[in-house]
Amino acid sequence: SENLPPRTLARVARDVRDLVKGPPEGVRLVLDGETGMPGSLSEILAEIEGPEQTPYHTRYFQLKLVLSTDFPATPPRGYFLTKIYHPNVDPSTGAICVNTLKKDWTSTTSLSHVLTVIRCLMIVPFPESSLNDEAGKNFMESYDEYARRAKLLAGVHGLKNWSSEAYNSSADGGGKSGGLKDENDTENNGKKKAVDQNLPNGSSNSGGSAKLGKMGSRSNIARGNGKSVDKKNKKKSLRRL
Repeated sequence: SENLPPRTLARVARDVRDLVKGPPEGVRLVLDGETGMPGSLSEILAEIEGPEQTPYHTRYFQLKLVLSTDFPATPPRGYFLTKIYHPNVDPSTGAICVNTLKKDWTSTTSLSHVLTVIRCLMIVPFPESSLNDEAGKNFMESYDEYARRAKLLAGVHGLKNWSSEAYNSSADGGGKSGGLKDENDTENNGKKKAVDQNLPNGSSNSGGSAKLGKMGSRSNIARGNGKSVDKKNKKKSLRRL
């Protein structure tokens, strides 16, 4: 954040304050335990709760928004740090492709809106502009297979709770957060290796930078109250975008 000009810092600080005071549904900033604020204003860390009726439900996914010195004239770049199987997420870098961060960006677009759009993208992907061709093809042609792979990776790599102790305390009645690691990390590390080795070009590197070919992902099954996702309705909603 030291490299951002004063005007940019002021704008980012305002957006961050708004996010801390009134976060969108299913979205939280990752805050420093001592200051209660983000560790950096040039790389905003956040987490998204997997939406219901998606393969990502019951897991949490960390991402970052990287801001340039030209912000807000130019949009931030978004990256998932938690591995995820999604048509619009690059399997090797975690880069996120969404129009809000490209042609639809305006200087008045808030970081809160950006994070809300990314969560919506987890509900309704846009395979026509996919960064993971295999995930996009499966989403359109074999949703069950897409959901299976997304659920598998989410179950292995997704977080089990918010990483911030403040959010965990409110959600779990004071339960202790283990940072980004959950209580079953030792067991999960073994599962990650087993799962990743069975996926093409897989990697258990949760940093999101290792090459995953066309299979970098993780998610939870598309169920909500025991009901399976209506595939036709999803495809119809895609056509309306």
